[in-house]
Amino acid sequence: MIGFVLFGSFFVLLLMGVPVAFSLGVAACVSLVAMGGFGELSIVPNVFTASVASETLLAIPFFILAGVIMEYAGISRRLVDFAHACVGRRKHGLAIVVIIAAFFFSAISGSGPATVAAIGSILIPALIRQGYAARHATSLLASAGSMGIIVPPSVAFIIFAVVVSDYAGVSIVRLFVAGIVPGILLAAALVVASLLLPRTQPVTVAAGAAGGSGGNGGSGGNGGRSGGDADAPAAGDGAEVIASHGFAASFGKAIPGLLVPLIILGGIYGGIVTPTESAVVAAVYALLVGLFVYREISPRQLYRILVTASAQSAVVMLIVGSASVFAYVVTVNEIAENISEALLGLTGNTVLIVLMAIVVLLIVGAFIDAVSALYLFVPIIAPVLLEAGVDVTTIGVMMVVNLALGLVTPPVGVNLFVAAGIAKVPLAEVVKGIRPFFAAGLVVLLLVAYVPALSNWLPDLLGF
Repeated sequence: MIGFVLFGSFFVLLLMGVPVAFSLGVAACVSLVAMGGFGELSIVPNVFTASVASETLLAIPFFILAGVIMEYAGISRRLVDFAHACVGRRKHGLAIVVIIAAFFFSAISGSGPATVAAIGSILIPALIRQGYAARHATSLLASAGSMGIIVPPSVAFIIFAVVVSDYAGVSIVRLFVAGIVPGILLAAALVVASLLLPRTQPVTVAAGAAGGSGGNGGSGGNGGRSGGDADAPAAGDGAEVIASHGFAASFGKAIPGLLVPLIILGGIYGGIVTPTESAVVAAVYALLVGLFVYREISPRQLYRILVTASAQSAVVMLIVGSASVFAYVVTVNEIAENISEALLGLTGNTVLIVLMAIVVLLIVGAFIDAVSALYLFVPIIAPVLLEAGVDVTTIGVMMVVNLALGLVTPPVGVNLFVAAGIAKVPLAEVVKGIRPFFAAGLVVLLLVAYVPALSNWLPDLLGF
C-alpha cells in the first residue's frame, strides 16, 4: 500500500509540473505520514542531512565549480579551436569538431547540460553558418553533450557508486575507467550519424570576421564576449571556430585545457588523490589558468562564478537529499525487494531481464533526471540484475549510458532544453532532428548491456 502511495503521489506531482526534487520530497513525506502519522516526518532532516554531507558526494559541487570556471576562462573555446584545427576543414569536419569538443569538455565537467552550455554558444552558430539546418545543429550538440555523464569524471558514476554500495561494492575509480570505452564508442557512433546529416552549400566566413569586440579585450577571430558583457562567459557567434588558427597555434593555446583531464584522471588513477580531492584540484587549477594564463577571469567575476556554481550545485544536492528520503521509504517498506522478486518471477532469462531494465530506464529517463533516476531505480534494478548474473560494473555503465539517452529524450530531456535555448530553436524542431543520434546511442547502449567486456576490459587491464 505504501508503495502505491509513494510512487503514485510522485508521478501525479510530476505530471502536474512540480519540479522533480519537490515531487520526490513531497511523495516521501506523504508516505511517511501514511506509515505512522506526522511524527514520522522527524526522520526527514536526519536522512536529508546525512545524504548531502557525504564526503564522496562533495566531489559534485567542486566538479561543477571547475566546469563553470573553465567556461568563464575560455578553455572551452580553445578546445573547440584545437578540435577544428585537427578535423574542421574536412567535409562534415565541423560536425565532428562538435563531438570531439564535447568529449574533451565531458572529461572536465562530468555533466551533460554543462557540456552543452559550454560549447553550444560557439558551435551551434558555426554549424548553421556551414549550411546545417538549425534543428540538426542543435540536436547534434545536445546528443554530443550526453557524453558528459559517461566520460570520466562523471557525476552519475559517483552517484551510482554511493547508492549501489548497499547491494554490491564497486569503486568510483573503477567506474570512471569503465566509462572510457563506452564513451569512445558513443563518440564514434555520433560521428557516423553526423556524416549522414544533410547540408546546404557552406557559407564562407573570412578569417577574423565578426565576433564583436570583447568585454575582456578579445576581438573578432578570437571570439569576443557576447553583448559586451564582461562578466559573461565567452560565446561569440561561431565565427571564431570557422576562422581557426593553425594546428600548432591552436594546440599551444589548448594545452592548459587539455591538461585538465590528465590532472584529474591521472591523479585518481595514480592513487595520488581521491575523486573528491581531484575535483578540488581541478577547480583550483582552472582558476589559476583563468586568472594568470588566459587572463580572461577578472577578480570581480569571481563572485558571479561562485554564485553560478552554487546555484547549479544546490539544484543537484537538493535532488540528492530529496531522493535519499524517497529511497529511505523504499528501503524501510522493502518495496525494492518486492519489485525485484516480482520481476525475477516473470522470467529467469538474463537477456530478457536486461532488456526489461533497459526499457524501464529509457522510459524513466524521458521524465526524470539522471541523479533522481539512479537514486530511485538502482535499489530496484541492481539487485535483479545481480541475481541474474550481471556484474556490478556492467550494471553501472549500462544504467548511466541508458540515462544519458534520457538527456535527449522528450519531454524532459535536459540537454534538448539547454541546446534549444542557446540556438533559439523551438523544442519541437530539435526533437525532429534527434532521431539519428538517438538511434546511434541506442546501438551503443545495447552493445554495453550485452557485451560486458566493453565495460570491464580496461579497468581489469589496469588493475582497478
